[in-house]
Amino acid sequence: MMICEAKEIVSGLADILFPPECPACGPVLITDGEHPFCPECLSTINFITSPLCTSCGLPFAETDGANHLCGECILSPPPFSMARALGKYEGALLDTIHLFKYHGKVSVGEALGRMMAKACYDSFAIGDYSLIIPVPLHPKRLRERGFNQSIILAREISKRFSIPLDFITLRRMVHTESQVRLSGRQRMANVRGAFEVTGRSRIEDKKILLVDDVYTTGSTVKECSKILVKNGAKEVAVLTLARA
Repeated sequence: MMICEAKEIVSGLADILFPPECPACGPVLITDGEHPFCPECLSTINFITSPLCTSCGLPFAETDGANHLCGECILSPPPFSMARALGKYEGALLDTIHLFKYHGKVSVGEALGRMMAKACYDSFAIGDYSLIIPVPLHPKRLRERGFNQSIILAREISKRFSIPLDFITLRRMVHTESQVRLSGRQRMANVRGAFEVTGRSRIEDKKILLVDDVYTTGSTVKECSKILVKNGAKEVAVLTLARA
């Protein structure tokens, strides 16, 4: 028997004995496997589609029209080539991110990571990149939380596309204040100089996919992208689960 067939059988038996549940509301899930949500919760997820900013991926208020640069990216081009997100930070997507990130529901994070990996993004293809790097946590924050949510998401993307995952080269060396209640300007100052690269040779000339959970002002992923490019990365693109 092929190994992949054995895995499918084990997975099928597990679904019978322990039926999957909607990560947002809990009832047993009846799904085709594309999305890990029940229809009701799925209807609250606002997936990001065109029109959006061709650089940072900001969705525009209008429902039609062509993609174009937003005002911020015109005035201050980001250090990454482009950023994309699965959906807006609201509804069931917000609820499940909180369960995952703040309540330790790692299995929920794995399901969300698979959802990220399966999705299609405007003018962006995950398979174009040669290395995946998750946004790192400072060791103190990692001890408090017990896991890095960005690694969980990135690992699922890495597995689906067979792209190497590197969670060692980019490090967070400064234990910064939580970004949650900070303004955009404060967020930028808060993370300035917080990251460093160890082992430049591992990223030189690589097209890097930087993965994080939520894009709010972009201050964290911009700072990470800047240090990666400074240390020889050919290109850095950003993929997040949600856009605030």
